[in-house]
Amino acid sequence: MRIGLGFDIHPLVPGRKLILGGITIPHTRGLLGHSDADVVIHALCDALLGALGQGDIGEHFPDTDPKYKDISSILLLKSVLDLMRAAKYRVCNIDVVILANYPKLSPYKREMGKKIAKELTIEETQVNIKASSTNGLPFSIRGKEGIGAYCVVLLGEEEL
Repeated sequence: MRIGLGFDIHPLVPGRKLILGGITIPHTRGLLGHSDADVVIHALCDALLGALGQGDIGEHFPDTDPKYKDISSILLLKSVLDLMRAAKYRVCNIDVVILANYPKLSPYKREMGKKIAKELTIEETQVNIKASSTNGLPFSIRGKEGIGAYCVVLLGEEEL
């Protein structure tokens, strides 16, 4: 068994879609980033890469490479899954915490979990999504409001 921890954070800006956990969430702003800036999937990728001892998302998909400009983070996740499967591991459990003052994410947590489970070909019960506000405390990146996500994964060896 191997465990990995991932974290990502991006500022909210006008003119972008808000994509979290592979789904689009209605909001007036979206996350700024080179890709679609899905902090949930980025944290998941980092957690998987950490469990595999394979560095981090920036090493595999640098924001200086134009081929990743505006790419869906789900495609990045699929590449990380290929590494995981080549190393003969499987996902046992995923636990995510999203930090956001707004929008309220409760109505979308189950859909995010379903999307992630589908992409990883695992049971929905193996994915847990939580959301928390910062209880009115500032949560900013360089003075801009943002959204962050932590993710922990447990990997097991593939069964023969």
